[in-house]
Amino acid sequence: MVTRELVIVGGGPAGMAAAVSAHENGIKDILLIERDQYLGGILNQCIHTGFGLSYFKEILTGPEYAGRFINKVKDMPGIEVSLKSIAVKLTKDRIVTFLKPGKIETVKAKAVIMATGCREKTREMVHISGTRPAGIFSAGLAQKLINIEGLLPGKEVVVVGSGDIGLIMARRFVLEGAKVKAIVEIQKETRGLLRNMAQCVEDFDIPVYFSHKISRIYGKDRVEKVSVIRVDDNFNEVFGSLFEITCDTILMAVGLIPENELIEAAGVRIEENKTSAPGIFVCGNSFKVYDIVDSVTEDSINTGKLAANFLRQNE
Repeated sequence: MVTRELVIVGGGPAGMAAAVSAHENGIKDILLIERDQYLGGILNQCIHTGFGLSYFKEILTGPEYAGRFINKVKDMPGIEVSLKSIAVKLTKDRIVTFLKPGKIETVKAKAVIMATGCREKTREMVHISGTRPAGIFSAGLAQKLINIEGLLPGKEVVVVGSGDIGLIMARRFVLEGAKVKAIVEIQKETRGLLRNMAQCVEDFDIPVYFSHKISRIYGKDRVEKVSVIRVDDNFNEVFGSLFEITCDTILMAVGLIPENELIEAAGVRIEENKTSAPGIFVCGNSFKVYDIVDSVTEDSINTGKLAANFLRQNE
């Protein structure tokens, strides 16, 4: 079994920032594991601007922001990047098992940073009744289909929830020639950034229904329509307020969940950026979901320093 000083799981903005920070703090043997074929994580599909305002003091697109850190990682001898590598197991004593094309590898780390990001909540998590037709997407998946694959998932869209990805994708669908029939949010106000409400929704005259929810999805092969109903302050349905919206596509933008299954399976508790297992750290959206990537970067830089300090103290 190979032994490495520091193994970082996740090559998105968190993992790259942690790697750069640890290297700058004296750690020269770093393995960065990323499941995709490129570094950058979710930033690669975020082609809109608004990144880097805090950290770089510039307005960048997601790929531009990622590119800054990709270049830093490439320029630092001692950081080895393993792409198309999926971590499948973590133990309390810092043994990481990951899959690469055609083989399984196991590495013993003196320290581990989990930078696995977060995932989107699904339709099943918010309990929308109805049929299970084609045309229901998470907002992030729709973003990948349009921005990376060049595919338009639908032409008449209803967005469920007002998270930032949903707001941004509402604008993206309009720019691609689709019609966004409504954004339906169960809360009284948006869950996203106010700038996204202004730039992505108000500027494009997209209807928003606050204090409403989707009560049912209709359709046999493809989504045909949804029923929408108002809710009161206790989220109870208001009698007589039901109406329908025809659509062929539903985007779910109802929140994000930190991706921490490997840590949970190892029986490890998260305690801020540290954990109950010495030498295992967590950073970025896998620690907690941040509104902007600049905050992810700052958190991960601090975590890289924590890991470097741990390694120095345990030499």
